[in-house]
Amino acid sequence: MRTGVDRAMSRSFGGRLSRMAALIFAGLFALGAKPVAAEQAFQTNVPSAILIDADSQTVLFEKNADAPETPASTAKIMTAELVFRALAQGHLKLDDTFQVSENAWRTGGAMARGSTMFAALNSRVRIEDLVRGLVIVSGNDAAIVLAEGMAGSEGAFATRMTERARELGLTHTTFTNPWGQDDPDQKVTARDMANLAAYIIKTYPQYYRYFAEKDFTWDKIKQPNRNPLLTMDIGADGLKTGNIDASGYGIVASAVQNGQRLILAIYGARTAKERETEAVRIFQWGFRSFESRTLFKPGEIVGYADVYGGATGYEPLVSDRPVRVLIPRDSEDKLHGQIVYTGPLIAPVSAGHEVAHLRVFRGSSAILDLPLKTSTNIGVGSLQRRAMDAGLEYTEEMFRKYVLKK
Repeated sequence: MRTGVDRAMSRSFGGRLSRMAALIFAGLFALGAKPVAAEQAFQTNVPSAILIDADSQTVLFEKNADAPETPASTAKIMTAELVFRALAQGHLKLDDTFQVSENAWRTGGAMARGSTMFAALNSRVRIEDLVRGLVIVSGNDAAIVLAEGMAGSEGAFATRMTERARELGLTHTTFTNPWGQDDPDQKVTARDMANLAAYIIKTYPQYYRYFAEKDFTWDKIKQPNRNPLLTMDIGADGLKTGNIDASGYGIVASAVQNGQRLILAIYGARTAKERETEAVRIFQWGFRSFESRTLFKPGEIVGYADVYGGATGYEPLVSDRPVRVLIPRDSEDKLHGQIVYTGPLIAPVSAGHEVAHLRVFRGSSAILDLPLKTSTNIGVGSLQRRAMDAGLEYTEEMFRKYVLKK
């Protein structure tokens, strides 16, 4: 139960620099004893892992989630996103076909002894079949055919993959090929890949369903889905595994129980069995160990941003969606938050623009990061008001220049 929220605005000296408004969620939750036990009690053997609640975007568990990892075949999730986006925008159709080049056949086909859908040389394959070959049986040939068909070459497509990653805010991820071939410059993080999975699930439900298909038959060869979690009784419905010598065994996966969806990414497991065991264990722990709390309703004022030269000196900030977090059961951990924005905002200000982010922490762990929008229209203030704001900005600049630097 929310018992009180105190707001403290801290102004950064130096004009329009990054500014931070701190929200102190004082006494937000009182759920029992052992304030950090719930967070510390769970451990995993894998080097890198993150578990996220898809709806609230709360981070339930993380371990080295920002460490650079070699993605192996989990890179195909990004390949799939580009294909799904082209389909959704009408640039591709499921019945369109791409030709299987000699490069795709030799590099990604049976003779390469990697995962393959066994696409025949010079044949033309429907986009829908290539998607199934990509996400169900992890076909390297399918990834290469899609890349060449959409961008002309693997390299050009990989450039698009990285550019798209940046557009989605995946700042620690770089791709050099579409199928997960070992390359020292191809790196991801568990956090980025979990966030990518969350985006795909939310944005492309009509195509995400392919990840859940149990098997795929092509050219009379039937292969099972390479995701072992689909056969477990944990509600798993996608996404991709990966394994090469440089990366160990990894997986990006999602599961649903009682209407709650969790997304997991782990990297560096020593064996396929350890990957499977740890993934199941983390999912089971996540589903049973947390309860939901709503901090703010949609449209409820979360905090304020300074406004320069406006009829009023601050702008109320709101979220379009409920600000909801999952917290450990039997925990007294208190939450604190920060509203981060570049400011002050310059009048006039109109409603509905994303101008800030709310970051919520449990202890030292960041568990939530949501965009905030302006909620009201603020016109240009009077000449006297603008003069006062200008004087304040000048004073701050002088203080930063002559006092803080000494």
